[in-house]
Amino acid sequence: MDFSLLGPVAVTTGTGELPLGPAKRRSVLALLLLQPNTTVPLDQLIDSLWEDEPPEHARTVVQGHVSRLRATLAEGGAAAYGIELTTHGSAYLLRLPEELIDAHRFGELVTLARPEQAPADAVPLLREALGLWRGPALTGTVTSPPFAAAAHALEERRLTAVEALARAHGALGEHEQAAAILYSAAVNHPLREGLIAALMRALFRAGRQSDALEWFHRTRRLLNEELGVDPGERLSGAYEEILRAEREGAGPVSVTKRTSGGGGGRPADGGSAAAAGPGRVPAQSGASPTAAGARDGGSGRAAPRLLPRPPARFLGRDRQLAALTGALTDHTTGESPLAVVAGPAGVGKTACAVQWAHLHAAAFPDGQLFADLRGFGEGDEAPAGEILRDFLLALGTPPERVPTSAQAASALFRSLVAERRLLVVLDNARSSAQVRPLLPGGPRCATVVTSRSRLDGLVATDCARPVGIHALGHEEGAALLGAMLGPQRVAEDPAAARELVDLCDGLPLALRAAAAQLTARPRWRLARLAAALRDEQRRLALLSAEDTGIAAALRMSVARLSADDARLLSALAKSADGHLNASVAAALAGYDPERTQDGLERLAEMHLVDEEATDVYTISTLTQLFARDEKDHRGERGDGADT
Repeated sequence: MDFSLLGPVAVTTGTGELPLGPAKRRSVLALLLLQPNTTVPLDQLIDSLWEDEPPEHARTVVQGHVSRLRATLAEGGAAAYGIELTTHGSAYLLRLPEELIDAHRFGELVTLARPEQAPADAVPLLREALGLWRGPALTGTVTSPPFAAAAHALEERRLTAVEALARAHGALGEHEQAAAILYSAAVNHPLREGLIAALMRALFRAGRQSDALEWFHRTRRLLNEELGVDPGERLSGAYEEILRAEREGAGPVSVTKRTSGGGGGRPADGGSAAAAGPGRVPAQSGASPTAAGARDGGSGRAAPRLLPRPPARFLGRDRQLAALTGALTDHTTGESPLAVVAGPAGVGKTACAVQWAHLHAAAFPDGQLFADLRGFGEGDEAPAGEILRDFLLALGTPPERVPTSAQAASALFRSLVAERRLLVVLDNARSSAQVRPLLPGGPRCATVVTSRSRLDGLVATDCARPVGIHALGHEEGAALLGAMLGPQRVAEDPAAARELVDLCDGLPLALRAAAAQLTARPRWRLARLAAALRDEQRRLALLSAEDTGIAAALRMSVARLSADDARLLSALAKSADGHLNASVAAALAGYDPERTQDGLERLAEMHLVDEEATDVYTISTLTQLFARDEKDHRGERGDGADT
């Protein structure tokens, strides 16, 4: 049986966590655990549980909570552990082995550690001690001053342990690790001067003197703005020590475990150390010094590089790439730039976003994060909590420190990246609501989102810059075929290449599938495949390659439609030439004009139809073929949208 105070107040056994009930009952247990094997007067419990005047029946309430706690502990097998909750007149005593309390174990481990005398032994002891923390101390208790004071005292002990761990790493010459450990604590406690002073020294000794000085100036401003005071002796002393060392030419202390060719502490992206800013912390010892910006701002690990490999044979899209550059490198607003790459299924949205991300990776030396939100994929979309957990782990957050709620994880993510130069690529988003918890807030971060929907909500609330991406023209499409098949094979029959682009609706996904067919049949001329694709019954099947193809992509889009909109799309597939207006669409679908207009707007937002001009809509040939095919299949199965 284990008792937890360093995070949510809890009691766990081999079979799971015991149900402790409401906040006041947890608070009673917490107060008894804070004074184990000591009688706690009933009056003290009452004073702690009620911040204002306690009710007349307060004694009865506390007695009821103690009785329920005694029963809960008994049901969990407390007697087998030597645990007993007893009454002594007007006081209570929780008798138990103190090593069952995480706060007691934490204190013992910290006491055993000797950072200066035995740093190599101190590091694992202090890491184990800090690993006992699962969040803010005494979470789940009442918010009265006694509990706030107790939680503050425990937090002070945690920060002391953090500083001790940093000193141990420093004594071993591992100044990068020391800086990484101190960084998160400094961000969360920006006015704790001793902590900032320790971080400054660690950064300086790791070769990051500009970052160290920037932390001093940042903290001095905060002290003046928030408290109206100047830096104290410890902070000023660290600042003067660094300046004196620079004047005397001593330079920073080198890191003993740095790999050869570390570049004397210069930023890995080749820029000046001053450009890194206070949110940058060196990479873990042994990280390659040549990787662009191979540090992240708080974990001491290599900066995360989660981008997929660059798209193969990527061609064109110069206008869209330029638009992304303009949108994502605009720092005039002081906000975190955001762009949405939107377009129909198979048009190459992901390829465009990933290509831009690789081209501009050096501008984001603190890392590039990537996540498939599965907005238009098999199964459910990716929960925000799942994506945030992956991001926080990649940024070096210990697994036990990752919040369980998506809201808390989102807040921690924003805090961690607030000072970093980080790129976030969110692929395949279904809605604006799915994206918002994943957005960083720092002005030096940038986010690019891809979606089949326009995500107008992000444009409205987050000033996202839309970047539309459309089908390829004849020249671009033929160039893609040439890149896939070899230019000579395409040059042999340019008319057939042009026809293939038309038969594929200019969609890169369809053109790549066509190229795969031709690659598998090296003796086929382009005209032979074009002839086969003219058969509308076979076209979608031929434009598929194993686990990818235009039919599968369209199926994911249609699966997200309402039953009414799916029926409207099937009706639009009857159009002879794919051009129609709201009146024609209403006649085809048998809907009233208002219902038809609303449906057309939703289909246009999903890029299943295009609105070329006011009340002029087009539906692509491949979408028509798919919609007809799906309707036939539904009819055969008897599970159409009308059922």
